[in-house]
Amino acid sequence: MQENFGHYSVLLNETVDSLNIKPDGVYVDCTLGGAGHSDLICSRLSEKGRLIGIDRGEFALGKAKERLAKYGDRVILLHSNFVDGAERIKSEGIDRIDGVVADLGVSSFQLDDATRGFSYMQDAPLDMRMDRSESFTAYDVVNTYSERELCKIIDMYGEERYASSIARKIVKYREEKPIETTVELSDIVKSGIPAKNKADGPHPAKRTFQAIRIEVNGELKIISDTINNFFPMLNPKGRMAIITFHSLEDRIVKHTFLEKTVGCTCPPDFPVCVCGKKAEGKVITKKPILPSDVELEENPRSRSAKLRVLEKI
Repeated sequence: MQENFGHYSVLLNETVDSLNIKPDGVYVDCTLGGAGHSDLICSRLSEKGRLIGIDRGEFALGKAKERLAKYGDRVILLHSNFVDGAERIKSEGIDRIDGVVADLGVSSFQLDDATRGFSYMQDAPLDMRMDRSESFTAYDVVNTYSERELCKIIDMYGEERYASSIARKIVKYREEKPIETTVELSDIVKSGIPAKNKADGPHPAKRTFQAIRIEVNGELKIISDTINNFFPMLNPKGRMAIITFHSLEDRIVKHTFLEKTVGCTCPPDFPVCVCGKKAEGKVITKKPILPSDVELEENPRSRSAKLRVLEKI
């Protein structure tokens, strides 16, 4: 289902179904984006239900406000980074919720807006900020990080096998002039990859651009904190559904969810439990839920999406 301003909500029905919506419940969409998940959640709420939408982008909030206007005061919209969302919600007088959804992908309308600098296919200033009120941009990463730092993030966040070669090319190029545009960077990245490895598969700059975007927005650093901030607010049987698009994101979500399922941590030879620790949650998705063939055909960008769900005991 293609939505307004080019946004496609990945794993839409699977995600909202997994929340087991209560008509009078309170639900949080941490990554409002095009409001596709929020719209479907709201459609299942009664007049007593509430949807709190959070986004760090003011443009997304404006579009979501238009889309969700039909639900009236069932909807509360907040401008915030999702890692701070729990505290923002508490400041609204809400301290208990029944479900949380987070889609960690970049919204299609951001990727497709050439001026945002996310795309290696369209020329634009190096930006990549999800929240334009922030000052740190892709330009800063590309032009100020050392070769070692660049290699580290391209390798870690992009899982790029030619990270060292690409980092070396970037540093050499900027000795002559700053790297200012996405096309400049894309061409430099391509020059750091052997010709035989550029013929097949995804665009050769894809992994490096992904790595820089993750670094600019601090995407991996805040995932576990977000889970840990929202989890205590969940009512019993409340659920958290998180969609990832990157193996490192998925690993963080998987491990943070598993931490909530751990009970007693006393040594095995202790006759009785003295730590008193009990499992707080249970993982609903033993394996992540993946997009259907139909969705993959409609939206190829969803091919790396994975949905994991945790329920509070």
